[in-house]
Amino acid sequence: QDPYAAKYRQVAPLPKEKKAKRVRYVDVRTQVWSRGEVQGKLTAALIGISLLIFLVQTFALAPRLVAALYISSYVQPMFVEIQQGEVWRLITPIFLHFGILHFVFNMLWLYSLGTQVELHGSWRQLVTLVVGVGVISNLGQYVLVGPAFGGFSGVVYGLLGYVWIMAQFAPSSGYIMDRFTIGFMLVWLLLGLSNVLEGIANAAHLFGLASGVLWGMYVVRVRRRL
Repeated sequence: QDPYAAKYRQVAPLPKEKKAKRVRYVDVRTQVWSRGEVQGKLTAALIGISLLIFLVQTFALAPRLVAALYISSYVQPMFVEIQQGEVWRLITPIFLHFGILHFVFNMLWLYSLGTQVELHGSWRQLVTLVVGVGVISNLGQYVLVGPAFGGFSGVVYGLLGYVWIMAQFAPSSGYIMDRFTIGFMLVWLLLGLSNVLEGIANAAHLFGLASGVLWGMYVVRVRRRL
């Protein structure tokens, strides 16, 4: 009889149960993406450094600088420069790329996986993975094959392994990894191992994937104890 009464204009308070459920929802436009932009700065910085070095390589602007980024100039004896104090060579080969496809392929994967680590973990977690996996994959490739290699792909496989484990065994962490992506990257790995694709740093891929998986298993175990 009185649809415009004041009591009908007041919004009824939600029950406690509904309030609890509502807090689980987020506004993707204002919360997820804004947080991703903030926490994606390290990923963007890594891509920027890689781009700068790629341009230096491509246009041969500083050959001495580029030479100093390889893990070594010697096949034998090994670790000559590193023993002389040039310890940066353990990590810097990840920034070297040979051709536009090599660079773009690695940067796309770095953007996708690195942003996830920053978004659902932290920039410190990404630093740990990039440095740890980078050194391990570089050493594996150097010892088993030789010093003439470069690229972010070893770290990419490490990030892939880490995100895969987190998505599988810690789903509440927010990491996402679909079967197609895993299948594609594993097929790519097998193609390299079978010598169908030439010029692939297979040892770096294997060591990177293994170290990323192991680190993911460690983090999952720590999370379960908390």
